[in-house]
Amino acid sequence: MGELVSFEAEEEIGVPNRGAGQPTASSESSLLEELQDLILSTSDMQELLGELAVLSARSVSSNKGSVLCGITLLRHRRAATVAYNSETAKAMDELQYAFREGPCLTAARDQRTIVVDDFESDGRWPEYSEAVAAHGLRSILSAPFTIGHGAQAAMNLYSYRPNSFTDDEIAFAESFARQASRGLQLALRMAHYSEEADNRSRAMESRTDIDVAVGIVMAQNRCSQAVAFEILQRASSTRNVKLRIIAAEIVQRVAGTPSATHYQV
Repeated sequence: MGELVSFEAEEEIGVPNRGAGQPTASSESSLLEELQDLILSTSDMQELLGELAVLSARSVSSNKGSVLCGITLLRHRRAATVAYNSETAKAMDELQYAFREGPCLTAARDQRTIVVDDFESDGRWPEYSEAVAAHGLRSILSAPFTIGHGAQAAMNLYSYRPNSFTDDEIAFAESFARQASRGLQLALRMAHYSEEADNRSRAMESRTDIDVAVGIVMAQNRCSQAVAFEILQRASSTRNVKLRIIAAEIVQRVAGTPSATHYQV
């Protein structure tokens, strides 16, 4: 499966005021219902990830100002921000990948929630914390997604204020992340199926080129199919070029246009 492409949902957004800053039952229910509707109604992977970033930022909201969200995905020993609601969140995530350590990576790898109350005083990741604080951000809440299938992920919520996240907000963010994991699982499954379909299409196209090239070599050399295939293999080995590329070049040279693969539905 290829790496997912980063998708910007929208610019930095203000967060609705929840009065005293505590999650309410009605706000929790409304947000989770919105998440459920999103998972059920969105078929485009990047749209789903983008909307998930926006909802994640809204999952923890109070009078603290803007909450920035990035979603970190770890696959094949590589980290990527696959969705974000602001360029700043994406940049802070990517700073972490450069240092190869930090709250987002720890939350995803260890599958546990990480809270930094103040980057200016937190001593766990000093280089990263100093770099983030230099951009004016002071606190972060990273909650893991449970997705399986050889991948790990975390929701990263940044705030410009120290001690920004209350115990109730942390608990709700964890609950939201558990619910949102279903959406992320769906997005990964969609990407996997799409890649498989692309791979099958490319394989069929390569097979067409090779078959046509074998026929051309048979006609030019008045030889059998087996001998023609051996000629192509020798050319591939001698030039250190893949067989499908050699075949495509022969077809292009003789026909003047690339070969076409026809699919029966």
